[in-house]
Amino acid sequence: MKMQTFRVPLLPTLFALCWILLLVIHVDSVGAERSNQKTRSIHMKENSDVSSKREEIQDVFSEDTQMDEPDAEDKDKPKDKKTPEELLEAKAKKASEKAAKAKKPKPTKKPKPTKKPKPPKPTKKPKPPKPTKKPKAPKATTTPKTRETTTTRKTTMEEEEEKILLELGWDMLFPTVSPKKTEIKKPIEPDHGNVHSKKEATRPPIIKELDPDYWDARYEVPEPDLIPNVKEPSNTDDPSIYLPIPEETSISPRTVAPWYEEYDYSDLAAKKLEEELEKARKAKEEKAEKLRKIWEEEEEERRQQTALHVEPKKCPPLGMESHRVEDDQILASSMSHHGYSALRGRLNMQSSDDEEDVYGGAWCADTEEKEHWFQLDARREVEFTGVITQGRNSESNNDFVSSFFVAFSNDSRDWTVLHDGYAEWLFYGNVDKDTPVMAEFSFPVVARYIRILPQSWNGSLCMRLEVLGCPLPTSYLTENDVPPTDDLDYRHHNYKEMRQMMKVINEECPNITRIYNIGKSSQGLKMYAMEISDNPGEHETGEPEFRYTAGLHGNEVLGRELLLLLMQFLCKEYNDDNPRVRHLVEGVRIHLVPSLNPDAYELAFEMGSEMGNWALGHWTEEGYDIFQSFPDLNSVLWGAEDRGWVPRIIPNHHIPIPENFLNGSVAVETKAIITWMERTPFVLGANLQGGEKIVAYPFDMQRPPRATGADGRGGQPVSEYHQMNEETWARIQRQNEGALRETADENLFRWLAMTYAHSHLTMTETHRGSCHTDDITGGQGIINRASWKPVVGSMNDFSYLHTNCFEISIFLGCDKFPHESELATEWENNREALLAFIEQVHRGIKGVVRDIDGNLLANATVSVEGIKHDVKTAANGDYWRLLNPGEYRVTARADGYSSQTRLCIVGYDASASSCSFTLTKSNWARIRQIMAQSGKRPRIPTNTTGSSNTGPATVPQNERLRRLRLLRLRKLRMEKMKGSTSMKTTTTTTTVPPTTTMPTETTSSWFDIWFEVDSTTTSQDYNFEYRIDDY
Repeated sequence: MKMQTFRVPLLPTLFALCWILLLVIHVDSVGAERSNQKTRSIHMKENSDVSSKREEIQDVFSEDTQMDEPDAEDKDKPKDKKTPEELLEAKAKKASEKAAKAKKPKPTKKPKPTKKPKPPKPTKKPKPPKPTKKPKAPKATTTPKTRETTTTRKTTMEEEEEKILLELGWDMLFPTVSPKKTEIKKPIEPDHGNVHSKKEATRPPIIKELDPDYWDARYEVPEPDLIPNVKEPSNTDDPSIYLPIPEETSISPRTVAPWYEEYDYSDLAAKKLEEELEKARKAKEEKAEKLRKIWEEEEEERRQQTALHVEPKKCPPLGMESHRVEDDQILASSMSHHGYSALRGRLNMQSSDDEEDVYGGAWCADTEEKEHWFQLDARREVEFTGVITQGRNSESNNDFVSSFFVAFSNDSRDWTVLHDGYAEWLFYGNVDKDTPVMAEFSFPVVARYIRILPQSWNGSLCMRLEVLGCPLPTSYLTENDVPPTDDLDYRHHNYKEMRQMMKVINEECPNITRIYNIGKSSQGLKMYAMEISDNPGEHETGEPEFRYTAGLHGNEVLGRELLLLLMQFLCKEYNDDNPRVRHLVEGVRIHLVPSLNPDAYELAFEMGSEMGNWALGHWTEEGYDIFQSFPDLNSVLWGAEDRGWVPRIIPNHHIPIPENFLNGSVAVETKAIITWMERTPFVLGANLQGGEKIVAYPFDMQRPPRATGADGRGGQPVSEYHQMNEETWARIQRQNEGALRETADENLFRWLAMTYAHSHLTMTETHRGSCHTDDITGGQGIINRASWKPVVGSMNDFSYLHTNCFEISIFLGCDKFPHESELATEWENNREALLAFIEQVHRGIKGVVRDIDGNLLANATVSVEGIKHDVKTAANGDYWRLLNPGEYRVTARADGYSSQTRLCIVGYDASASSCSFTLTKSNWARIRQIMAQSGKRPRIPTNTTGSSNTGPATVPQNERLRRLRLLRLRKLRMEKMKGSTSMKTTTTTTTVPPTTTMPTETTSSWFDIWFEVDSTTTSQDYNFEYRIDDY
């Protein structure tokens, strides 16, 4: 019974203590809720899902709370004796509590909060202290202390509850307070808050119910003694859920209500954790998928950009064709034989006439080898941008490479084949042997070595090529690079641009320039010329005429551009008072014709540099080679010399054009050039060509061998050879063997050619050979055209035999159509040579021929003793005769005037020596009358009866001995001049030829070689017109 009385007051006391603790916790919650109302509303939105699920659980907790609260009131009471009614009520509450615990899964853990309070445990967690650092959190700890003291003063639990509810304002808030509100007010870790926010982003927020001022009858509680749940059990196993931890008070340790830990949140937390992990996994997959799509888009964009046509970088050729790439820079895997080595693999390389000779038309590999390659060493790193390939130059074979790879290296050991992004890039080559094909790289490749790897070919493996590349910006000039010093327009000009350029020069220098045209082409394009002189448009007495012509072949364009550059240079330097240029302009009348074949040039210009083959644009539209379309006057001269008609019947200069030539098939351009030559008294000239680096002088045609007689000496009389020295005999032998034919001014032509070649910067560098063969000039850079490549009817031979002009051919380089980037270098190489050759027009003698009255005599003949080539005076009576330094006996003759002979000395001065003539009239009028009566042929008396005369006797051996009689007549004339008083001619008593009595020699030498030509003499007939005015 004692025991019973002792336990009855203990239970109410414990319930009272629990009730006080719950009030304190609730007061803290309400204070925190009021102080952080704004923060609580935000957290409510983030955890709307969790709150909605906990509403159902809270109803169950509310019922348990109603059952446990009376017991709590008893605990708060002091340990006094209770009334029997109170004890019965406590027992009922106790029984209901036990019945509720029986329904729960873990009823054994119920007494734990009473024996050992666990609320301090959550405060020891590592993460919850973070939210306590918020500025508004401490406010919740101050209010409960003052309110806790007031609650203990109540005598009864109902009064105390009513008072506390009135003080705290629970009469307004309690119906709307729910467990989710108390949860939302609790601080949440930032990382997990973000997880909840991500999770709640896909669900519609419940705004109205979370509003603290929102009222709903469903949450109305009629009994004011029901205290809401203010704390939920924390699950330390799930780190994603952090429950609020109230601060400890100084009065008593906090305890958790028995029902708080009875509910198991492990399933809900595990589900949340699983959902969060799934969400994170999905987010990671979405991010990876997004990155993959971005990568695929970038890759597709890159491929599309690669597939689109991008204009490749344009680079000039390295110099395979122009020979700027030397022989030791070229290497190949093999060669078929010596004539087809790697050195023959240059673009547009020409073969010799005999293809089996040492000069083949391409590089040809040995087909027995397994690997084939052609290598070029640039000697420094360059940007390779492409290659140009071509087949073999051959008349009988059609060999070319149709496909190839390209590889690069920096050390010639490790090679990298050019790749197009998917596989090794296979380039397609040629489809014929002549047309060049360009293979451009999509991007520049920086390397030193390049290799061409042929994969398929037609016929034999033979190819010619050129490599395109740009020097790196950091590279330095080599010793062979000559930087330009003149500010000129270094580019190619088509017909329209050429005409515009000439107009601009004429506008800049109107006082010394004049533009005119010498005719039209077959397509109607004008052949423009520019005159540069101090008095343009007028021939000045004593001023020589000089000409430079270019563009005879349309695809040889370097001469065209050099003449345009020369026009600019002379105009610019004249305005800058350059003394050398002023002396040239004031002392020479210069004519520059940049294009004599404009139609063919337009065709070559359209194809561009390096892309036209060797023959494209070489001929006119009508198919003529202008350089070789002039009259063949060489055959006329040589035939007359064989018959002894030179110089009396056929002169050795100004040979007339055959009548049937101009009436036949002649190029329009050729007729215009001939008319221009006859109209202007040119003294010196040169035509600029390409395809070789050499200077060629006439004769350009080789003299045919003479018929061999019975004596084996070319048909010459045996008696004539008895009087010849060894030099004459050797010369005749060379002529009979078909060797070259020298002009009468051979030494002068060699000097003129050497002047240009040696003034050129690189023309005499022949140690590497010529463009297509070995060196043929002996290191001099000059050659007689007849001994090199003889042609018939050349412009040079016609100019020499039909006019006073001495003309040579200048071949400027191996590349007919050099790249625009090479024009500046070519100008530097040729500038001094161009000027020095013009200055040679003053080499020799000059003067005028007039009568005693001072009248200037036109068409007077000026001859130099020892040189069988004469010149004529111009319309103003002035003349120029190019001669090397020395003393010369010069004779001037004119129709109706007596001849005059003077001794003229040519020095080494820069100007020509003056040598003028004054002629007196003669009895030529009477002589013409006599010649007209005798049919323009003097009668030579013959004596059929033999007569004896004192003096040396001549016995004619044959009527064919004309030359021998001429020599005897000259010998007699010389004896007469020495003092002989008489000369007698005797006849022989031979049976076949009759005896001929020679006439007595007179003082006039006009009848020296008039004799009857026997009709039995057989020779080739020439259609010559004899005019006495020519003499």
